[in-house]
Amino acid sequence: MTRGSQAGSRRGGYRKGDQSRQRILEVAIAEFGRVGFAAATTRAIAQGAGATLPSLQYYFGGKEGLYRACAEEIAARFVALTRAPAEAAAQALLAGETDLRAALKSTMAAVARAMTGADSAGLWGAFVSRELLAPGPAFDVMLERLFAPGIELIAAMIARIQGREVVDEQARIRAMLMIASLTAFQSGRAVALRVFGWDDIAGPQLAAITAALDAEIDAL
Repeated sequence: MTRGSQAGSRRGGYRKGDQSRQRILEVAIAEFGRVGFAAATTRAIAQGAGATLPSLQYYFGGKEGLYRACAEEIAARFVALTRAPAEAAAQALLAGETDLRAALKSTMAAVARAMTGADSAGLWGAFVSRELLAPGPAFDVMLERLFAPGIELIAAMIARIQGREVVDEQARIRAMLMIASLTAFQSGRAVALRVFGWDDIAGPQLAAITAALDAEIDAL
């Protein structure tokens, strides 16, 4: 085998390995969300992903490592979906802007899209809901990567809009309530669809949710 063909073989192996790892993650997120950390088994996850137990152990080291990797994956996806408006909002705060309603609306609209999208509601939602109700090995990962930074950024904008430079308890409470209101359309998706007679939470439905958030922000 020539050097070029060896390199190509390695790249092909890496791609295959990446795909196998990603498939295990997808199945694990769904399985942990469905039955929880304690009841899920690495054997069932490996079988569902079409992988072997040794390969799962190679990539993640075991059940707890896999669980933490799932939390890291969810956090990374959420951050990617909300990065642009969040970074713009952070820059506006650093620049000393006071009327941050537009930045807050843009950030919350991105959060709403991320939380109510089909992938989130169907895949991430159950995992995150279980972790919030019964914190497990992944709680600190999600707190440090996802929950705390998001709450702090939104609270900082709320405080600034209300004329305060210091992010206080009241601003954080408002931020948590604003974010938590969207779980009604994530973990409570089935209820929302039935109550509103919606077929999905997509274009017009998401626009209605965002409009309600905008009204709440205008009232700050």
